[in-house]
Amino acid sequence: MINFIKNFRKNESGAVTVDWVVLTAAVVALGGAAYTAISGGADDLTGDVETFMTNTTVGE
Repeated sequence: MINFIKNFRKNESGAVTVDWVVLTAAVVALGGAAYTAISGGADDLTGDVETFMTNTTVGE
């Protein structure tokens, strides 16, 4: 039983998988945060462009 516990402690094959899962979750969270920050600004910019183009007279 003691040998099993020692071998289990030394075995790190699952640690790499955990690292990749954590790294992937961090990248997805960062992408979601960036999308949230950018989407509000893009909506505001679109509205400003629409207002400008609506109020502009062309050809005079």
